[in-house]
Amino acid sequence: MKAVQYRVYGDSEVIEYVDVERPVAGDGQVLVKVAATSFNPVDAGIRGGYLTEVFAVDLPHIPGIDVAGTVAELGRGVEDWNVGDAVVALLPMDANGAAADYVLAPVESLAAAPRTAPLADAAALPTVGLTAWQALFEIAGVTAGQTVLINGAGGAVGGYATQLAKNAGAVVTATAKPGDADRLRSRGADRVIGYIDYTATPLAIDGAPFDVVLNLVGTTPMETEALASVVADGGHYVGTMTAGPERPRGGLHAQRVFVRSDAAQLAGLVRRVDAGELHIDVALRRPLVEASAVHEEYDAGRLPGKTILMP
Repeated sequence: MKAVQYRVYGDSEVIEYVDVERPVAGDGQVLVKVAATSFNPVDAGIRGGYLTEVFAVDLPHIPGIDVAGTVAELGRGVEDWNVGDAVVALLPMDANGAAADYVLAPVESLAAAPRTAPLADAAALPTVGLTAWQALFEIAGVTAGQTVLINGAGGAVGGYATQLAKNAGAVVTATAKPGDADRLRSRGADRVIGYIDYTATPLAIDGAPFDVVLNLVGTTPMETEALASVVADGGHYVGTMTAGPERPRGGLHAQRVFVRSDAAQLAGLVRRVDAGELHIDVALRRPLVEASAVHEEYDAGRLPGKTILMP
């Protein structure tokens, strides 16, 4: 089968498009014929060798932690799934991924794919959708009537977070580039603002204080402190890149979110897609052979949004 892999850590040039042996489903595994995987920033971090202490992958390594596809083979002990079933999953980050014609998936990671979206597009859901869900509801416990600030809402996680928070009955303020404003309003944002002046003391953001601040961008310690200052007493600061202020004030709950695979939560997101409550946004659809170019564009800051890669 064809696959994308790299034999050494490095920049996008280490990525190869090669022939590899098709895997065989073992105990508790399902072999999935890949309709698409998606690019995530963690793919670049692992490829560059920056995350070796967190994700000890074996080289050569096939990237791609998201998968949408159809069941091709069942391993021993697998029940409740049949060959031909359409599935989605967030795969283990330290195992070979879905940038290939076929991939092995632990059965406990699988959820049925959305019926109302193209199967390939569903690869844009697992990692970022689960990140948004776990940040908002597992960590911050967002409920109806609360106010939520999503900083960096124009990205893939932000798009899902905006929809999920609004669907939960929260009042949503989103920060984003002007080109993303209309899309975020259509996804439920009550207010969209642009540049935050972190030098303002106190930080001036319409709608503050917020019950929850979800920070989806890398911020300096000063900027992180400023964002945390607009969290209401007893509220939550949740970051994907920062854990919060170095010395959080009393009453502030601050935590960094590290996404994990959860089939039940993923199935819940799929139900919301099929109910028309959650829209899957895909910016680019690229053939798998262009994976190196996608990594290069990300490294250069030119990747415009969620990109899926199709064999």
